[in-house]
Amino acid sequence: MSSSQLASPFRRIAVAALATVTLAGLVGCGTSTNDDESTIVRTTTKIAGAGVVSVERDTGAACAEPTPADPGAPDPQRIVVLDSATLDAVCALGLWGRVVGATTPEGTDRQPSYLGPAVAGLPAIGSEGTPDIDTVVRSAPDLILGGAPADPALADRLRAVAPTEFVGDDPVFWKARFLATGTALGRTGAARQALDSYTADASRVGAELDARQTQASVVRFRSDSLAVEGPGSFSGQVLADAGVQRPPYQRLEVASKDIEDLGAAEGDVIYVSFDGPAGLEHGTSVMDTDDWYALGAVPDKRVFAVDDEIWNGGNGIVAARAILTDLQPSLNGYA
Repeated sequence: MSSSQLASPFRRIAVAALATVTLAGLVGCGTSTNDDESTIVRTTTKIAGAGVVSVERDTGAACAEPTPADPGAPDPQRIVVLDSATLDAVCALGLWGRVVGATTPEGTDRQPSYLGPAVAGLPAIGSEGTPDIDTVVRSAPDLILGGAPADPALADRLRAVAPTEFVGDDPVFWKARFLATGTALGRTGAARQALDSYTADASRVGAELDARQTQASVVRFRSDSLAVEGPGSFSGQVLADAGVQRPPYQRLEVASKDIEDLGAAEGDVIYVSFDGPAGLEHGTSVMDTDDWYALGAVPDKRVFAVDDEIWNGGNGIVAARAILTDLQPSLNGYA
């Protein structure tokens, strides 16, 4: 982005200001062609003019009920989890109660909030990439499970503690990773069933929203840059599963691409997320510029702020279902 864009005059919109509004009826699933505001879904808070989606997300039942092991398959009872995407899979298969230790995402000492209060209380064993081996040993696991080893030496140390499985860490292949996690947990059948159920629900939600009629832009703000998330990104794949279309300039061959021209952020609806506090500060400053207000979706009040922890960090079925939940009040709604 050019310095002249960032220097545009501020409109003094309050960052993260609470703007309680009247809740109206549900959107008519794309069947109405007018902009009658009595049919518009309203959010209860805003960030720099963007409606915050799922402010009161219900995470009480985020994790599934325990699923059965495959006949004759190993059935681990004490599991150590090395990253949040794998923890998402364990949660989706209902085995969070068997987790005796889990790393926390880099830069925080808590588990992803979207996984719910039960997961929040799991014993911590250090940060992703740097688990505390002594704590892992004391956890006495019979299975250590994660995405990819930080280095071969760490992998060897973990394998010396208990059987250790690495299932891959590329979010582009999150579905294959989920199935591999199910196999490592002795639940190949349950994992396939869970993935099939998600796919069916994504299709159903998309049909209810008439999603193919909407081109959604997905933008992520970092501390000093912004990127559009393509169809291959985690959130992009979930939108595609629901049949949501993407603007031509966001039909990328790569998962994500930095942009300088804000015109590449245009869409019928724009979803924005912020990579930490620095991303929020940068994003709200950009969203206060004339160039941002030149995007048609902005004055139309069709910009929604979503949880970066889910849209860009979840990389699993629980997160994917949370994105489907976010789409329902927003894809055809106004902020």
